[in-house]
Amino acid sequence: MILIADSGSTKTDWVLHDGESIVSRIKTQGLNPTLQSSDDILEVLLAELDGKIAPDAPDAIYFYGAGCAYDNANSRMRKALEQFFTTRKIEIQSDLLAAARSLCGHEEGIACILGTGSNSCLFDGEKITDNTPSLGYILGDEGSGAHLGRQLISDCIKKQLSSELREKFMQQYKLDLASILERVYYTPLPNRWLASFTPFIVEHKENLEIKLLLKQCFTQFFQRNTMVYRRSWLPIHIIGGIGVNFAAEIKETAESLGLSIGNIVESPMAGLIEYHKTN
Repeated sequence: MILIADSGSTKTDWVLHDGESIVSRIKTQGLNPTLQSSDDILEVLLAELDGKIAPDAPDAIYFYGAGCAYDNANSRMRKALEQFFTTRKIEIQSDLLAAARSLCGHEEGIACILGTGSNSCLFDGEKITDNTPSLGYILGDEGSGAHLGRQLISDCIKKQLSSELREKFMQQYKLDLASILERVYYTPLPNRWLASFTPFIVEHKENLEIKLLLKQCFTQFFQRNTMVYRRSWLPIHIIGGIGVNFAAEIKETAESLGLSIGNIVESPMAGLIEYHKTN
């Protein structure tokens, strides 16, 4: 029995698989060891996974997660998983490798994540050969939900949008400058909060001002994250809710830059299940 976890900053999808079929599928909040301690992660496991997946059920655990790209962060994640589950066969990999294995299979390609955060890599069919560091929602995450939300708020406050759209946004979410600054700088996980404004952007994506915002954000994503690989002939595959919600805008932006978009899917889980069944 294997347990596969696909975790972003917002949610984690857990699938227990017996080699033939899915035994159980559970969703919990996102787990990111770059932003959370091992105690914080364990607290989530106890609150949201306990009683749904038995600690001794999986013989092996494959955890793919945002923030699971460095030894220190992976150690925090491993510590929490080992405190909850009895198995010690635990493999922790980045959400980027999950995207690459799921989207590219054994073919060369560029695999991207566009969700709460963003990332990309060059994949040769077996391993990641190049990666532009994401740098998180403060220094990077171009094209992500956090980036879109940050740009929307900034454009509202700095009067880059029409007064009608600004007022509608601020009233709908009951925001003012003081509450925005408090939420971004003095409360935990502001990246999730920024990404929570995605539904407003989806609702108004036909608005010319929002179209421009999206074009700017996705252009930055491609220029700063995928074009640096110098492989313009390779398909760019995308996983994540932002990719699905703004597929048309992403394809339009890519075409304007001479790039080609391949698959766009919301979750890598189906591909990961197939990968681990055959490996």
